[in-house]
Parts: sequence; C-alpha cells; structure tokens
Amino acid sequence: MQSIVVSNEILLERLHPNDAVTLFNAIDQNRSHLWKWLPFVDFTHEVKDSETFIQTIVLNREETRNEVYTIWFKGNFAGIIGFHNTDRVNEKTEIGYWLIRDVIGHGIIHQSCKSLIGFAFEKMGMNRITIRCAIGNDASEKVALQLGFSFEGIERSGERYHDLFFDLKVFSFLKNQYVSN
Repeated sequence: MQSIVVSNEILLERLHPNDAVTLFNAIDQNRSHLWKWLPFVDFTHEVKDSETFIQTIVLNREETRNEVYTIWFKGNFAGIIGFHNTDRVNEKTEIGYWLIRDVIGHGIIHQSCKSLIGFAFEKMGMNRITIRCAIGNDASEKVALQLGFSFEGIERSGERYHDLFFDLKVFSFLKNQYVSN
C-alpha cells in the first residue's frame, strides 16, 4: 500500500528514496528532542545516512514486511511510523514511531497507530502487535494504553542508547481485542 489516509489532516505515505532530504532535515532540526529516546539520532549526520536507512527499508520490504511510512500533518512532514520485527510465521509485528516537536499534542500518533493496527490485522494477517518503549518515555506509554494495549512487563536491557542499556516497557494488542471501524 502506497498511502493511508488517516484523517482530513493526517496522511501516511510509504517511505520512498525521495524522502531522504526531508527525513534528514527533520532529524537534524529536532535532534535534541529525538535524541533521548531514539538511538539512530547519534548515527544520522548527513543526508547520506537517511538515504542508507531508506535504501535498507526499501530493499527488504518484500522479505521482512516491515513497512515504514512518513507522517504528513496538514501537508507538512511530521514524523515516521511503521512496522518492524515482523514475524510472518507467528503473525506478529511491532509498531514504532516518532514525531517532530512542533506537532506533538494533536493526536497524530494515536490516530496513525489506529490506522496501522487495522492494516496489520485486516491486510497483513497479524495476530499480535507490540509497542515497546523505554521506561520514562511517558508519551509512548500513554499512546499504548489509550489504544487499549496491555502492559506485559519489562524487557530488561532491551535497547542500547548512547552506550547505555535501557529497560523497555512492553505492551501488546491482540487480534481478538480488535474491533474494525
């Protein structure tokens, strides 16, 4: 799927090589905002780094089914959302996301996640969706809980940021909880 219309104001567009400059500029201009929770910020120094990231996603789409989308809010780039760690055999995937600072508080991630949840269950045939976030990332935890995800526990030293290991809160949502809109 090339794009998902979330609302009159929110559009998800499949990540494309032409997005590299926009992606890099958003990361660069929001570096201090994104740095705390997103380890890739330390490795994104030039447009070429964003090009490499996008190329990896595009080349592996068929095999991994890890689809990544740019988020557009009122016609402007707002962030990234997508699936990763997709496991076709066990019918599960994980949703990850980030927004630029200026658009926080408009319900963009909540609405975008709802659309991806529907897509995962109805189109991808998934049975389980996970959201993992570092302890202390209250905004991501709030998104998961408001969407009806269940807190499962703590993944100790689940992710490495800035040469330190962080514990992650793990939330899940199952297909039998899902009601199509």
